[in-house]
Amino acid sequence: MTKLFTNFNLFDGSKAKITPGSWMEVDEKSGKILHIGSGEKQADVENVDLKGKYVMPGLINVHTHIMMNPITNKLEYLSEAEVTYQALKNLKELLKSGVTYIRDCGCAFDVDVKLAKLQKEGVFAGTEIMPSGRPMSMTGGHGDFIEGWDGETTWGHLTDSPDEMRKAVRQAFKIGAKNIKVMATGGVMSATDQIDDTELSLEELKTAVEEAHSKHMTVAAHAEGERGIHNAVLAGVDSIEHGSYVSDEDIELMLKQGTFLTPTLIAAYTIPKYGKGKLPQYMLDKASSFMDKYFERIGAAIKAGVKISFGTDAGTPFNGFKDTSFELELLTGVGASNEQALFAATKNASELLHIDSEYGTLETGKYADFIVLDTNPLADIKAVQQDDKGVYKKGVKKF
Repeated sequence: MTKLFTNFNLFDGSKAKITPGSWMEVDEKSGKILHIGSGEKQADVENVDLKGKYVMPGLINVHTHIMMNPITNKLEYLSEAEVTYQALKNLKELLKSGVTYIRDCGCAFDVDVKLAKLQKEGVFAGTEIMPSGRPMSMTGGHGDFIEGWDGETTWGHLTDSPDEMRKAVRQAFKIGAKNIKVMATGGVMSATDQIDDTELSLEELKTAVEEAHSKHMTVAAHAEGERGIHNAVLAGVDSIEHGSYVSDEDIELMLKQGTFLTPTLIAAYTIPKYGKGKLPQYMLDKASSFMDKYFERIGAAIKAGVKISFGTDAGTPFNGFKDTSFELELLTGVGASNEQALFAATKNASELLHIDSEYGTLETGKYADFIVLDTNPLADIKAVQQDDKGVYKKGVKKF
């Protein structure tokens, strides 16, 4: 059986144009696009008239933490049941906001890995997960804090040598992780370090990349300080996450190597805006001290042509899963054009995750993951923030 969607204006994610009068025929069994075009189209199948609205690919958020509650900000002494319950709630919010695929970048108890397996088995549908499991951190660094209800389980793998890193990556591979998250620098949410602290060593990072790439896994580096960013780029990671103090030298190196940059601007924006009196002072001090420089450096990278991917760090304080599309507005605020921001969230994100043969753009042979908007997102990036947008996953309306 097939389903025919007609009468819509199409932004397909592959080129910066709107095609009016578009139609799309979807195979209901596979959820893939059989044919797509514009003009008159008639077929003896179910016809869904989209009434002249705007259709674009579903958003791909390459940096989430589905275990986290952005309002309570509880991170310690969680049980696996709590983490799983929170993750399922957050996945529903993501889908409603128009996010049809995520890469999770660090989850306690490897819950993201377990949920991704259940998705593959057909236990539940919705926003799909590329899991990373537990991130890789040095002892005392960003990612080393008590997580489990037992008071002993840590959130991250503590990797203090290349050999420990190799073993941890292999353990992640064994259980089904598809991405490795490495903590190259300190961060805003860790109490014991500073943003520009260099944490995992160059050799440890190189080992993570070598081991992961040999097993068809990608590597994402939490990297905020300049030296740690440099080490991560030299090590050959697939993406720099945050990139707060990225230097001109590393911008050039990222261009040469094709390294992606995931800015996650919203994660810095929400802490000083909503956190006063609610968050520890060290978080407020860190976020406030570097935000202007952070936004300036991301703007420089965008202007230089670094490949931008789309992620929000959703789950961090006051950084809601429903607010994903606000990141698009922030990206345009630091210099991205509307089309650059939209490409980051569609074709660029799918390329980074190596899923671009089936996701990221609306083309024949790819999954019919799309959102339906009242107004043109190429003309107004805020169009994607529409609360009651239509959300389709593999051709089935979810919201």
